[in-house]
Amino acid sequence: MDPCLPPSTPTTVRYMRFGPFQVDQQRQRVVRDGNQLHLPGNPYQVLIVLLQKQGEVVSREELKQILWPTGTHVNFNANLNTTINKLRLAINESTDKASYIETIPRRGYRFAGTVEFSNVPFLAIEPAHSAISETLDPDREKEGREREIFRSGKSLTVIIVALVLLGMLLGASAATFWISHAAPQVRHSALQESRCVLTRSTC
Repeated sequence: MDPCLPPSTPTTVRYMRFGPFQVDQQRQRVVRDGNQLHLPGNPYQVLIVLLQKQGEVVSREELKQILWPTGTHVNFNANLNTTINKLRLAINESTDKASYIETIPRRGYRFAGTVEFSNVPFLAIEPAHSAISETLDPDREKEGREREIFRSGKSLTVIIVALVLLGMLLGASAATFWISHAAPQVRHSALQESRCVLTRSTC
């Protein structure tokens, strides 16, 4: 028997899935990519109702009866708005860009996505970014090559600068050596020649 059941029996199955999310109704858990979401009582109950009635408009009055039975005294409108906001926050969507929880003005809410139902856990879905990363690999490889070229050019510049500095240091050392050793001898020879010229004698 196929464990996946048609949408006509959502209340009889344990697992529901939409997008990257998987719901375990028995354990009252909502998981995304293996990570459990923090989804407290009321937001979780609203999610279950919307999933079970995917595509249908669930009125605010119906949600009121589910969340706050007759006799419960609460600020219904404010509390329901807070509950919907917490649900949207948990599944990481906003009112401006609603992929799943659609607001029907003056009526209620509707689940706009596609729901799958099963009696066994769904197989893990590969993260969507894996396909994107494969597409980006050539660009990343190109960037890597450019970085290597930049590093090589930078290293070559450092080597050239080091050689220039070494040459300057050696030149300075040679000049210092010449001044301290050869220069006195040159000055002495020049002085001797000057004396010979002045005395007009053979030196």
